[in-house]
Formats: sequence, structure tokens, C-alpha cells
Amino acid sequence: MVNNKILANVLSGNKDSNIRFTDLCKLLGQLGFARRVKGDHFIYAKQDIPDILNIQPNGNKAKAYQVKQVRLIINRYNLTGGV
Repeated sequence: MVNNKILANVLSGNKDSNIRFTDLCKLLGQLGFARRVKGDHFIYAKQDIPDILNIQPNGNKAKAYQVKQVRLIINRYNLTGGV
């Protein structure tokens, strides 16, 4: 089940610099992305989606431009699941 609050914050585009990194990782996992870690690079991929997401923490927050990338992938592939 996708956390609607985190998803809404990511999709809104108004809180890109205020999304916790752990929340973004949790959301990607809930959307079915597989994770691998190399140092501080968290690499997410999903079967049938050619795009790969490479995100890194900025303290305990996600980087704003990477939240935007996640939002674009969610919208491009309609991953909201009707939420």
C-alpha cells in the first residue's frame, strides 16, 4: 500500500526541498522499485520501466531536483495506482 501523504507531497511539487530521504526511498519501494546501494547512491529500477533513478541524501532530506525526477517518472508511467 502506497503512503498517500508522501505520494501527495511528492506529486504536489510544492515541497520538493522538504521531503525526507527515507520517505522518498520508502515511496519508491512501495511503488515496486528494486533498490541497490553503492556508497551513498541509492539506485532504483523497476521492471518494464526503462528509466533508472539514482538518488542521494542531502543530510536527512532528498535533493529537490531528484524529487522532481521521481515525480516525472511517477507521472510518465502512471504509477499512482489510481490514488
